[in-house]
Amino acid sequence: MNKLYQDHRSADDLTVLTVEQMYAADAHAIGNGISGIALMERAGQGAAEVILGAYRRTATAILCGPGNNGGDGYVIARRLHAEGWPVEVFATQGGRGLSGDAKVMADKWADECAGVVHPLDAFGEAQASGAGLIVDALFGAGLARPIEGVAAQALGHADRSGVRVLAIDVPSGVDGDTGLVRGQTVRADRTVTFFRTKPGHHLEPGRRFCGTTHVIDIGIPPSALEAPGAPGPRLYENAPGLWAPALRHLGATAHKYEHGACVVASGGPGRTGAARLAARAALRAGAGLVTLAVPAAALAEVAASETSVMVRIAEDTDAFGPLVAAAKATSLVLGPGLGTEGAEAERTRALVLAALALTGRGGAPIPVVLDADALTVFDADPQSLFNACHSGVVMTPHEGEFARLFGSAVDGAQGKLARAGAAADLFGGVVILKGRDTVIAEAGGLAAINTLAPPYLATAGSGDVLAGIIAGQMGPQGSAFMAASAGVYMHSAAGLACGLGLIADDLIRALPLVRQHLAGHTPTAFAQSLLLRERDG
Repeated sequence: MNKLYQDHRSADDLTVLTVEQMYAADAHAIGNGISGIALMERAGQGAAEVILGAYRRTATAILCGPGNNGGDGYVIARRLHAEGWPVEVFATQGGRGLSGDAKVMADKWADECAGVVHPLDAFGEAQASGAGLIVDALFGAGLARPIEGVAAQALGHADRSGVRVLAIDVPSGVDGDTGLVRGQTVRADRTVTFFRTKPGHHLEPGRRFCGTTHVIDIGIPPSALEAPGAPGPRLYENAPGLWAPALRHLGATAHKYEHGACVVASGGPGRTGAARLAARAALRAGAGLVTLAVPAAALAEVAASETSVMVRIAEDTDAFGPLVAAAKATSLVLGPGLGTEGAEAERTRALVLAALALTGRGGAPIPVVLDADALTVFDADPQSLFNACHSGVVMTPHEGEFARLFGSAVDGAQGKLARAGAAADLFGGVVILKGRDTVIAEAGGLAAINTLAPPYLATAGSGDVLAGIIAGQMGPQGSAFMAASAGVYMHSAAGLACGLGLIADDLIRALPLVRQHLAGHTPTAFAQSLLLRERDG
């Protein structure tokens, strides 16, 4: 558990660059006196050091492409040869027709090592299975078309061989901006990239093909992050360095209202479980006070099971607004268990629209988390929902909900990151497009990719808990994007703390443990007992 929170990277270190942004960073470095040859030499040396540290000496086949990725491959060949490794190089067009820095490095391989370059079509099943390691230096993240022909055949042989593969930049065929596969690719054991990661390292399916990704410092100055001529989103890997300053922590003299008051709208009898999960999660995640707004018919059911969470009756929108005002709410959660059929659907729609119109002290809109049923009831008329939204709205759809709500409006957007960003722009708030590679996107281009989520978060009620955690971090003065990013991370960390076999209730029990780690404290025995009590009992 401690290892999860030993990530001291700053927001600059967490920056993820698109392919165009990386080209601009390279150009910035060259413009500041670092030659392309020096960058390539450092890239190949860094990759060779990863190989030397991760693998035992073995016969190594290096597949080199016609561009800078191939140039890196020739440097790796030369460096491994100097360490006594048996190396064979296979290159597109047999290494002919190269230009620029890649040609310089190919010539060095030939001159300094008497290195032979085999044509790529000579790399068959026998060569692949006979190697102990294959280095994929064919094509990088900026590949513009699907891989086919001889290159596709070579990657296919490498993939089917079962031999360990180290990829340079990204596995050839993985789109650096989207993580999507263009034609053929290969599943790498490790991927070595330079300066900063790219979206394709974190987004599925590219993430699976990359294996463990190593980021090598090749001397590009941090000022390159501000280089002009690099269009695209402000994108980050989701980790504490991005949002830790905005995280809610208890002050020595604070009272409960200073830590936010959350109102969660509940469905009717037999449908209150999801809202109760969200309410408890909001309380554990940082809200000082949480109120469940329930129909009268569900009052006994909820009141019998809740002690720390307050329970109030709100049949309809006429009662909901005054309840929110009386609770001094600084965040709202609508959707979990509210209902999507008949009269329940009408109540859900009305409550959502009413909530989006509410303002808190000072007249600012109250931040709202919309999940599950609060999204589904607008499938037939999403624009009516979008028109009512404001910048403090966080929507948390999974892929199915996203497709029904935003599908036709984001047609043409390539990849998960672009789709989430386009959706956020539609209504001016924040979208959390859930999955193993959850994307948090804010209108205007700010985005983060979550890389921490374990697969066992896929359990009933997990999304309700996430909605509550986010609301527990929200407030009228804070950033909805930062609250959403922190909430997604805390949710993932709680899942890792629980491990296999978790249920949604376990995630809530794990939150004190997660929060104490994030605050830099040693978890108390009580916090640990909350997580373990049910299993030990």
